[in-house]
Amino acid sequence: MRIFRAAVAAAGPHDAVRRHLAWEDGAVVVTQEDGRTTRVPVGPGGRVWVVGAGKGSAPMAAAVEEVLGDRIAGGLVCVKDGHGLPLERVEVVEASHPVPDARGVAAGRRILGIVRAAQAGDVVVSVLSGGGSALLAAPAEGIGLDDVQEVTRLLLSSGAAIGELNAVRKHLSQVKGGYLAAAAHPARVVNLVLSDVIGDRLDVIASGPFSPDPTTFGDAKEVLVRREVWDRVPEPVRRHLEAGVRGEVPDTPKPGDPRLEGVVHAIVGSNRKSLEAAAAAARELGYAPLMLTSRLEGEAREVARVLAAVACEVREAGNPLPAPACILAGGETTVTIRGHGKGGRNQELALALGLALEGWDGVVGLSGGTDGTDGPTDAAGGIATPSTARRGRDRGLDPEAFLRNNDSYRYLEAVGDLIVTGPTRTNVMDVQVLLVAP
Repeated sequence: MRIFRAAVAAAGPHDAVRRHLAWEDGAVVVTQEDGRTTRVPVGPGGRVWVVGAGKGSAPMAAAVEEVLGDRIAGGLVCVKDGHGLPLERVEVVEASHPVPDARGVAAGRRILGIVRAAQAGDVVVSVLSGGGSALLAAPAEGIGLDDVQEVTRLLLSSGAAIGELNAVRKHLSQVKGGYLAAAAHPARVVNLVLSDVIGDRLDVIASGPFSPDPTTFGDAKEVLVRREVWDRVPEPVRRHLEAGVRGEVPDTPKPGDPRLEGVVHAIVGSNRKSLEAAAAAARELGYAPLMLTSRLEGEAREVARVLAAVACEVREAGNPLPAPACILAGGETTVTIRGHGKGGRNQELALALGLALEGWDGVVGLSGGTDGTDGPTDAAGGIATPSTARRGRDRGLDPEAFLRNNDSYRYLEAVGDLIVTGPTRTNVMDVQVLLVAP
C-alpha cells in the first residue's frame, strides 16, 4: 500500500499543473514534458476562461486559479460526484460517471457556450483528466441522453477498450473529438491533460475535445458491430451514425484543421510517471523494482495469470531479477461481463490473481485504480495473497464461482482484501504491484 500510495501521490493533479503552468509578461506559459516552453499571449483587453472535465479537474482548476488569479474571467469544470472542491473564480459541478446523466449534459452545453463566446485575444485554459468522456456530455442533435446512456452501458459490458468507447462517443457528441477547439477558434487554447489512457493519446483522453479526431463515423459503427451490440443500440444512434457514414452529417475535426492549430497541449501527469514514483518507493523499502509496462491491456482475469507467472518465476528461479523484488505494471484492463455480480476491473484482477497465487508462499500483490474508484463500487481495487482463495473457502465461499459471476467486490469484502481509499481526485489509470520475497 505504501508503494501504491506513492504512485497515486505522483499523479496529484494540483502539483502537476503547477509544474507546467506559469504567467509571465502578459502570457500564459506552458512547459512541455521535454522542458520546452510555449508562450500564449493574452491580447489587449483579452480574458482567460477555464473549462474542463474529469475526476481530477477540480484540483487542476484550483492550481490554474493560483497561477492566473484575477486574470480569470470565469469558467466551469465538471467532476464526478464526490470529487468537487470550492473554487473562487471557476464553477465546479458534479455529475455521474461512468454513465452520463442530465447534469453532465447541462455542464457540457454550458462549457460549449463558454468557449463559443471566447474572442480573438482570449485564452481558454482546459483542464482534462480521466472520466472526462462521461462527464463532458452534450449529445448530437437528434440523440437523447437516454440513447447515450444505453450505448455506454452496452459498450462497457461488452469489454470495449477506452479507445473503442471514445470513438463511438465522439460521433454522438457536440463537444468531443475536437469540437470544443473548433468552437473556441479564434481564441487560443491551452490544454492541460492528466492522462488516463494507454500511450497518452490526446485524441482519446476525455474523448479529445480539443484534439483532432482521426476516427470516423465508419470506425464508430465498426466498433458497435465488432462488439456485437449494433442491433441493440437505440434507433436514433444507428440513424445518426449511418447518416454520418453516408456523409450527410459532417465528421469531427480532423488533423490539419486550421481551427485547431492554435491549441497548445501539455501532458502534466501519466501512468508512467506514477510507476516511476512507485519504483522509487519500492527501492526505499528494500525491493528491486521491475517496471514491466505502463501499457497493460487485456481481459483482467487473463492479465492476472500473466502477472502471477512473472512473480512466481522470480520467486522460483530469480528470473528476470532476484528477490526481494517489486514487479510493477500499469494501464487499463477490461472485463467482459457475463455474470450479475458487483465489482470492477481491479477487483476482478485481484481475485484472479489470488487464485493464481494459491500455493505460492512469498508472493503478494494488489491492483488498484489511481482514482480511488473501481467500476460502480466504493473500492479502489483489491489485494491478492496466496491465502485469498483459502480464506474464502474457510467461510464457505467458492472463489471460482464469484469470479465467474463477476462478483469480485463481495468476495474480497468477505475475506478482508478490498482496497478502499476514497476519491483521490486524480486518475492515471491503474497500478499493479507484486512483491516477491527472497
